[in-house]
Amino acid sequence: MTDKRLRWQCGMAVAVLLLAGCSDDKGAVNPTPISSAPQPTATPTADTSTPVPPTTPPTASATPTPTTSAPARRVFRYQAAWPFTSEARAAEWQRSYRSGGHQPWHLDAADTALAFTQGFLGFKDITLITSRSIRGDEAHVGVGFQIDTGRKFTAAVVHLARIGQGKDAPWEVVGTRDSDLSLTSPRYGATAGSPLTAGGRITGVDEAIRIEVRQASTAKPLGTLCCVAAGGERTPWSGRVSYRGATDPVLVVVASAGGHSHGTERFAITAVRRF
Repeated sequence: MTDKRLRWQCGMAVAVLLLAGCSDDKGAVNPTPISSAPQPTATPTADTSTPVPPTTPPTASATPTPTTSAPARRVFRYQAAWPFTSEARAAEWQRSYRSGGHQPWHLDAADTALAFTQGFLGFKDITLITSRSIRGDEAHVGVGFQIDTGRKFTAAVVHLARIGQGKDAPWEVVGTRDSDLSLTSPRYGATAGSPLTAGGRITGVDEAIRIEVRQASTAKPLGTLCCVAAGGERTPWSGRVSYRGATDPVLVVVASAGGHSHGTERFAITAVRRF
């Protein structure tokens, strides 16, 4: 073998050894896949920009703010017959009642009706309350007496209304609700001078109707006519009465009848404006 060939063979052997040294006798190892590192979760950051108001209103209704309103003012629509001649007079009593509790009966419709009948009109035979109906600021109170059978007899149903403002506004007599004895003339609220003609209808036998003109500020009648004979079933009656000394803005015209078992058995009133 030539030297040249020997050197070639030696070089090949060295190359083979080198290649063997680069290989693992145990076999090739599969590379373990490298899992990528988990991506960090982004931390939410506060939005520092100015919030834009929603264009759609919220569906939940807002709780309304409670409001307080002043109580409605009471309007007096009638003629002030008794005991007060005006709302100003009623307010004067309210002040005296609030400061000293004077005359508390003004706050009771039944007491006021009976005081009107006995004290102002002078019908002492009428001593009982026979009925009462109160609705809001108006009341109808029956006044009368007890008859022999033990029953209550109603002489008249007095119409009252509260006058003035506040919870302690007093009761005011403004008229009567008529039945067997009615007083339709002069018309309620009309302006009347002296003499005036009073009239209406009556159901009864051998009746004598007494007519009076009164005012709240005076104890005695301003004028009297006694008496107008009447009777029958809803029979018309009338009489002409003169009066003098009227100073109140409202006058009370009274028609009464009786004499069978009591001095006054029925009565009716109306209220007119002073001429």
